[in-house]
Amino acid sequence: MDYIKRMRDLREDRDKTQQEIARVLGTSQTMYARYERGANELPIRHLVTLCRYYGVSADYLLGLKDEMY
Repeated sequence: MDYIKRMRDLREDRDKTQQEIARVLGTSQTMYARYERGANELPIRHLVTLCRYYGVSADYLLGLKDEMY
């Protein structure tokens, strides 16, 4: 699951806490931590919000950028 590592890397590269990103998403820190661990799948609405927040494409965040379709 490339997106889990990318979510964590993007957050850490910007020196943000899980609590800060959870606020951006309108969820709890506990739920966000579950997304980062892969215990829960990231809802599409949160995917879109994270892409806008970090200024990256969904393909990048999901690890699809280099894949052929």
